[in-house]
Amino acid sequence: MVILTLNCGSSSAKYQVYDWKNKAVLAVGVVERIGLDYSLIEHKATGKDEFHDKAPCPTHKEAIELIIRLLLDKDYGVIKDVREIEAVGHRVLHGGELFKKSALVDDQVVAQLKELIPLGPLHMPANIMGIEAARKVMGDVPHAIVMDTAWHQSMPPEAFMYAVPYEWYTTYNVRRYGFHGTSYVYTAKRASVLLGKEPKDTNVIICHIGNGASVSAVKNGICIDTSMGLTPLEGLVMGTRCGDLDPAILPFIMNRTGMNPKEMDAVLNKKSGLVGICGRSDRRDVLKASLDGDEKAELAINMECHRLKKYIGAYSALLGRVDALVFTAGVGEMAPHIRLRSASGLDNIGIKLDIKKNDLARCRNAELEINTDDSPVKIFVIPTDEELVMTEDAYALVNGTYDVHMNFTYSFQHKEYVNKARSEGLKNDLKKNPEIATILALPK
Repeated sequence: MVILTLNCGSSSAKYQVYDWKNKAVLAVGVVERIGLDYSLIEHKATGKDEFHDKAPCPTHKEAIELIIRLLLDKDYGVIKDVREIEAVGHRVLHGGELFKKSALVDDQVVAQLKELIPLGPLHMPANIMGIEAARKVMGDVPHAIVMDTAWHQSMPPEAFMYAVPYEWYTTYNVRRYGFHGTSYVYTAKRASVLLGKEPKDTNVIICHIGNGASVSAVKNGICIDTSMGLTPLEGLVMGTRCGDLDPAILPFIMNRTGMNPKEMDAVLNKKSGLVGICGRSDRRDVLKASLDGDEKAELAINMECHRLKKYIGAYSALLGRVDALVFTAGVGEMAPHIRLRSASGLDNIGIKLDIKKNDLARCRNAELEINTDDSPVKIFVIPTDEELVMTEDAYALVNGTYDVHMNFTYSFQHKEYVNKARSEGLKNDLKKNPEIATILALPK
């Protein structure tokens, strides 16, 4: 059985093809610049050379048709007939309170997703376009939606409600929803494996740090709080998003500049965060500028880590007992300076970072342990795998075995689980830096 997963943005379509029988990734890729004069496609099939090309893709429909053609290509393809694809999983930003878990797609589900567009106006239209386009191209295949918000549905009301007029919740669905859910499902379950515990017995704080960033407090295997809110704007200092701020700043600036709500929304989402402070959003560029003496870049790093440390401390208080602190996503996995500044100085709550181990931890092919030997709390770097969560949800939905994550067992929850591609990649990483072997986190 071959499963295709799609993650459609406003002008892009990321994809992965997975061979369920052999538990192996067959291909990954992305089509970018959808809707512009030409689109770019980057395609990598396992065991074959990377393929790059340009092609006109006015809409997501043409982009998905392009993806299918590449998957069937005699030189770069991985399947011989489109009918080998037996399920398609779609990442969807916002499930609101309508979708508390993944679901199969039909016309009613698409209509319900359109009702949720006001909750995610930047992402939901693209998500829906991708679903509709894929159903046109592959109409006879079951399609599944995997919600970024589903993981957080276990939060209690005191965590998800805002202290605003209650009617805003009942009339407009204003509440905390949280995002990065598929990443949290994967990393929370993997942390339990590394700790040698069942998820129901595991308390962890997970920091998903990419261009967008959030934190999740996980108690007894379920989310009890998270930093993002109604939208992905709240919480941490991010690449281009402001995170937490005094809401009175908005009318203050709007009254003085004449800025309208749409313009303000664009500033908070696209011109704030790190780029607002120092003009850069990529953490590598920010770090280089800081090392070159750029004071604003140094300030941006300190602001990001200060905010992150505050959340770690707050969630430690909420959990009472913390088994592990987890870093994941692109920055969490590959930026030792962010981990160092946000996790050091927390000895009083049992979090003791080993500076040397942390500096070694620059590897996306292995789970690593970077705490000191006497640290009461483990510190893990766990490469996330959102596509695998989407794939397993889609497979289970098609086969009638799916349930919410508390009542469902994923393949990666087993001690014996091995990601074949990462296992091969780790061999090359160890050749380049054998010391990585000293910080490998192994299942208990």
